[in-house]
This record gives sequence, C-alpha cells and structure tokens, in this order.
Amino acid sequence: MMKATKLFVILLSAGLTVGCASKGDVSNLQTQVDGLKAEVSSVKSTADEALSAAQSAEAAANKAAAAAQRAESAINEKLDKGFRKGALK
Repeated sequence: MMKATKLFVILLSAGLTVGCASKGDVSNLQTQVDGLKAEVSSVKSTADEALSAAQSAEAAANKAAAAAQRAESAINEKLDKGFRKGALK
C-alpha cells in the first residue's frame, strides 16, 4: 500500500510538472505561430507584387511582339511591291 502511495505521489508530481511546462510551451508555440503568420502575410504581399510586375512585363512584351509583327508585315509588303515593280519592267 505504501509503495502504491509513493508511486501515485511521484506520478502526480510528474503530471503537474509536465502540465505546467506544457502550458508554457503552448504559450511559446502560440507566439511562434503568430510570428509565422506575420511572415506568411509579408511573403504573400511580396508574391502578389511580383505577380503584378510579371503581368505588367507580359503585357509590355505582348505589345512589343505585336509592334514587331506589324513592322514585319509592313517591310514584307514593301519588299513585295518592289519585286512586283521589278518583274513588270
């Protein structure tokens, strides 16, 4: 009986110690989670800015490609006119 009582006291002490440490650990983990949430928010903001910049660059590249296509068509038309004039002579 005495052995069971000692074991119970030891287990109870260990349980209380672990319980208190767990509350401190939970508080520490909550602080870390809050910090990580702030970091994730910052990273998301940066990613959104990068996406916006990439979309702007894509739009500019598409405009440049369209302008190059128009210039190529104009040059080809001039060359065709020149060849037609030479063939008619």
